[in-house]
Amino acid sequence: MDIAALSIVLSQASLSQSVGIRLLSMSKDQAEQQGQTISQMMETTSIHPDLGHKLDIRI
Repeated sequence: MDIAALSIVLSQASLSQSVGIRLLSMSKDQAEQQGQTISQMMETTSIHPDLGHKLDIRI
């Protein structure tokens, strides 16, 4: 294998790795943003402490 071909292969591998890392970073950022949004929604939602403690069923 000559030097030029080796250089091209290594360059393509490096580019592929860089793209993969960038996509993972973007996914992580989006997941963090969604988590913060859900947390804010839970804080602003009015919670009734009596809901969910009793279940009345009639047949």
